[in-house]
Order: sequence, then structure tokens, then C-alpha cells
Amino acid sequence: MGSRYAQRPYSSGERSDLAERVVRVNRVAKVVKGGRKFSFSALIVVGDMNGRVGAGIGKAREVTEGEVTEAIRKGMEVAKRNMITVPMVGTTIPHEVRLKLGSARIMLKPAAPGTGVISGGAMRAVIESAGIKDILTKSHGTNNPINTVRATLAALQQLRTAQQVADLRSKEVEQIVGRRLANAYRRSDGAEPAAAAAATAEVK
Repeated sequence: MGSRYAQRPYSSGERSDLAERVVRVNRVAKVVKGGRKFSFSALIVVGDMNGRVGAGIGKAREVTEGEVTEAIRKGMEVAKRNMITVPMVGTTIPHEVRLKLGSARIMLKPAAPGTGVISGGAMRAVIESAGIKDILTKSHGTNNPINTVRATLAALQQLRTAQQVADLRSKEVEQIVGRRLANAYRRSDGAEPAAAAAATAEVK
């Protein structure tokens, strides 16, 4: 029997520069000889709002009322150990990504400045924690938050900037995206709106 909790910031009482979100808390009952044993599992997403994000699952036995907090704490530790770096261009992502992971199908698409985060559910927690401010997303297939979070992180890991693609091909950025977009990408370090708008063109 599961229990869905609204996405909310959570503070463990320790000073941290990471934003923490409880995506889901699930209560599980296991039938054993002599009765039932209860336990909690918590899906946590953490990020620095500047291109770093991670997720983890924490579990704890239901012995006292504080076990939910213990499951959340364990989930945060796992998430912090498994953080990834997300390439960004201004306030959006470099190019479109489509990924299928198990029964989850994810689509991430760059958006112009001012669009905002067009996403929902577990995907939104990952996107916002990573610091992406303008993006279009779509989740097909399963609505299981654990699978959705894993698929979203896998899709973000597939992102490559124009410079990274150029380095892999031993070419200049201008040869990959053209001079106009190359100049816009270079200005992205200053978070200029033109760079984020240019990111809507896919890297070919």
C-alpha cells in the first residue's frame, strides 16, 4: 500500500548548499509468521540549482515514528553520492533528447527564455533541482516516479554541448553548428538570453 506525498523541500537540520526534494514516500507491509512488518522507502532528489543533480532511495524499518525521517536521510545520502553534471546553454539544455528506459519514455526539448519549466510530477523535481529554467518535457508510458526519475537522469546524461561534440570530432564549433550559433554558445557563459534562444537548434 503506497502513499504519495506532495513534492516539498526538506531540511535535515544540517547546513547544505543543495536543494532537497521528497518526491515520494512509500509504506510497505510484509506479511511474516506472527504478523506484518512495516517499512518505509523514500525517493529523494537533490541538486545545487546550477547543473548538478542526483536521486536516491532510502529505506527504514517502522519501529518508531521517526523512521520516515530516517528513510529520507538515507535517500539524501545516496542521492548526494550519485550526482551528475548537466550541460546547459544559458537557462536551457543544448539539444533535444528522447530516451526509453524500461517502460518509461522521456522527451526533453530546449525552450526559449521565459518559457519556464513545462513539466510535471517526478520529472519536474529533477529538472528544477538541476537549475534548468526553460525546458519542454514529456513523459510517456509508466507513471512510476522511480522509473521516471531514473529515465530523466539518464536522458540528462546524454546531453552534449556543441564544444563537446566538436572536441569528439576534432573539429571547430563553427564547423558543427555554424558561426552564428557558435558565437551564441560562447556567450552562454555569461547567461545571455541569445545563447539560450540559440539552443533550440539541435546539434547536428
